[in-house]
Amino acid sequence: MQDLVAAWQNIPATLSPNLFEIGSFQLRYYSLMYLAAFSCTYFLVMHRIKREGYPYTAEQIQDYFIWAILGVILGGRLGYVFFYNLDYYLQHPLEIIFPFEFAGGFHFVGISGMSYHGGVIAILAASIVFCRRRKIEFWRFADLICPVIPLGYTFGRIGNFINGELYGRATDVPWGMVFPLDELRLLRHPSQLYEAFFEGIVLFAVLWSIRKKGPFSGALFAFYLIGYGAVRFFIEFFREPDAQLGFVFGSLSMGQLLCLLMIGAGAAIYALRRSATPSL
Repeated sequence: MQDLVAAWQNIPATLSPNLFEIGSFQLRYYSLMYLAAFSCTYFLVMHRIKREGYPYTAEQIQDYFIWAILGVILGGRLGYVFFYNLDYYLQHPLEIIFPFEFAGGFHFVGISGMSYHGGVIAILAASIVFCRRRKIEFWRFADLICPVIPLGYTFGRIGNFINGELYGRATDVPWGMVFPLDELRLLRHPSQLYEAFFEGIVLFAVLWSIRKKGPFSGALFAFYLIGYGAVRFFIEFFREPDAQLGFVFGSLSMGQLLCLLMIGAGAAIYALRRSATPSL
């Protein structure tokens, strides 16, 4: 039994973040998780269009996904810079977008640090612009997309787990794990797996089950913002805060503060859309 527990606790040490390496170039599983997330989201959106009568074409959705992918990458990166490490990047601005380092030779190191909330803000802005240019009703379009988005988070959080990053706080629970990137080598919550399950699978199941029951356009979008914000806020109590920030307001992390804003935005959207919808 002890051998089994020890094997479980050391799973992160057995995982390589790289699918393969060629010289200094590395193809990471995390990159493939992005592809899997967008592919899964795309096919579920197309499923809804075919089965639920949404008036959009495959070409429109494909065009939109180009906007969304750019939003995730640019918004996620800039969100990390501004929300989590602004002082550092003000001193090293090239590292915001430059995926190489020259210390000890020329090395491809990728771009480290993405913010979910920054990505959401960028996708929201891109979606508004996209819908206006295509003369698409934004709220109905948002209700089409948002119920399927959480399933994509499952892939992303599994990618975080394989990378051994964004691990949880120290714990003595029997399912805790030791992560190689943790210099203290403490037993920690596998918070990436908590997030993969609750932010991904559970939230997807809830939103998918009510996708046809929204009382008015924009309601599902509001439920998504509130639901993700609430789940992430709770799980953040098990996740180690970013080392450069720590706790930013009492015992709350930056992620929790952003989640509170997200919940508030969702509640405000629900109230505004409800008041703007004529009573039957």
